[in-house]
Amino acid sequence: MILIDLTQVLIASLMAQTRGGKEPINEDMVRHICLKSLAMYRKKYQRTYGELVLADDSYNVWRKDVYPFYKANRKKTRDKDSKDWNQIFDCISIIREELKVNFPYKYICISKCEADDIIGTLCEKYGDTENIMIVSGDKDFQQLQRYRKVKQFSPITKKNIKLTQEQAEEYLRDHIISGDTGDGVPNVLSQDDVFVSGMRQRPLSKKKREVIKDPLVANDDEVDRNLQRNRSLIDLTYIPNEYKNQILHEFDNVEVAPRGGLLNYFIKNRLMDLEESIGDF
Repeated sequence: MILIDLTQVLIASLMAQTRGGKEPINEDMVRHICLKSLAMYRKKYQRTYGELVLADDSYNVWRKDVYPFYKANRKKTRDKDSKDWNQIFDCISIIREELKVNFPYKYICISKCEADDIIGTLCEKYGDTENIMIVSGDKDFQQLQRYRKVKQFSPITKKNIKLTQEQAEEYLRDHIISGDTGDGVPNVLSQDDVFVSGMRQRPLSKKKREVIKDPLVANDDEVDRNLQRNRSLIDLTYIPNEYKNQILHEFDNVEVAPRGGLLNYFIKNRLMDLEESIGDF
């Protein structure tokens, strides 16, 4: 299967159309860029990896329930940005719904789950037995190359992200110890609210990192507690079972739109050049 991190593809399409926010949003052009991207990935990978699966983000995600500071600074960052994020989200929502209703791909969006949860769960279930290509530049997915048949392509760098299974495991260990600044997850030496309170993280030296990784060395209670905090947020095998089960059920049972409806969709949205390459979809 070809696992598409849908929000990333939509945002990338919008930023390409607006030249990074310098031009007004043109919904028709964003739609066109997004669809051409999906057709390109399908044409490139379908023979080896199978069909596209669109993994989408929900809201009020479960990680905020277990860690209230998860991605807490994202809205603050957007508020400082000159881009019209309400218009951006409106445009993305329209195209997202069109993909769900009109295209012959499995579209999966589970309440309280992120695309990470969907992609992580499907890789855990199928990654040692089926060829899987993840289309996303998100570094969080590098850990999934612990599974034998999982690969990753970054649309941002236009390159494959290649790790051995051992490198993927090592990357995950380092990621848990270092935390994830972009998601508001501190390193294991720092307290939960370090980012929202404007404090600095405690420095994490290479020597200290190696000590923490050593299974023969006991960590103090605070570090052990923070390791568990970070592991539950970062390690995709720690997704709660109730959400894993919902994801797998949806994957097995979701209905896809008939391929025969694509032509009418292209005509309605004046996507004339895509009509000529309809077989790529």
